[in-house]
Amino acid sequence: MFNEVKLEKGMYHLAGKSFVQALEEADPGKQYAGTPLAQLDAYERQLKRFDIRVSGAGCDRVEKFFTTTESAVLFPEFVRRAVVQGMREAVLGEMTAVVTRCESNRYQGIELTDTATYTTTDQGDPMPASTIQEGEDTVTLLKYGRTVKASYEAVRQQRLDVFALMLRRIGRQLADSVTADALTVLVTGAASITKAGADIAYGDLAALYGRFQSFDMKAVLASPAVAAKILVMDQMLEASSKDVTEIRLPFGTRLIRCQQMDDTKVIGVDTDFALEQIQSSDVVLETDKLIDCQLDCIGISVNIGFRKLMGDAVKVLKLTTS
Repeated sequence: MFNEVKLEKGMYHLAGKSFVQALEEADPGKQYAGTPLAQLDAYERQLKRFDIRVSGAGCDRVEKFFTTTESAVLFPEFVRRAVVQGMREAVLGEMTAVVTRCESNRYQGIELTDTATYTTTDQGDPMPASTIQEGEDTVTLLKYGRTVKASYEAVRQQRLDVFALMLRRIGRQLADSVTADALTVLVTGAASITKAGADIAYGDLAALYGRFQSFDMKAVLASPAVAAKILVMDQMLEASSKDVTEIRLPFGTRLIRCQQMDDTKVIGVDTDFALEQIQSSDVVLETDKLIDCQLDCIGISVNIGFRKLMGDAVKVLKLTTS
């Protein structure tokens, strides 16, 4: 049962296994089927075991994690989850079609060659072929990181939800720093339309939409300034969305404001097929320091790279000054 699991630092350093996977192995979730605990994962059951509330009206303070040597082992995972949540809330997550894990910092994916016409085939004739093969380009993953400085004495009395909010912000900023690399991969080699002048009209967006054939323009990425120009178009007054967290063009495409972009282009993307994100690991923390209250200088890092999955799933509208 969850209250009998022996927690120790070494659970963070098992080869090929995360801390949560080690917890799940020691305390399988299937044994709680049909009980209130079935809604919790192995880590959340440990929070319940030590009565640590990380949110809500009864939210505890940071020092609650350090009540015992075993409960302190849970703290690095709390930090990791907050950072990862922030990363998932960033624009990067909205651009990515699939996230791939690899064992090294170099990755060679696969590609689809699918140019033959999809049509009927006469009896006895060979069928048109679609080929999936290893890609020619190798992606080198880059390390993105941040040093967090916060002494234990400074944060021990802070509520966990407030501390998590700070970590989420760091995670979002970390993801934002990665987004520029993802945008470069998206636009490199992408088909484009060039429009004279820096102003953008609804007809330009419709023309970009019309360039997509076998793919759908699920999202438009634009700088804050260009996104603002789109928002005040007359046609946008007629657009509506049941989900107030999303802004959609009249033909259904999401408008995503992307601060890493300049004002010279708009990117149309089929977010289901355009971009592959490759990671050699999850967010990495210096877990031993966190467990031992040595919060003065903690490194948070992640190794990430990108590759374009299908070139026709991206189109670019270029705005010029002449």
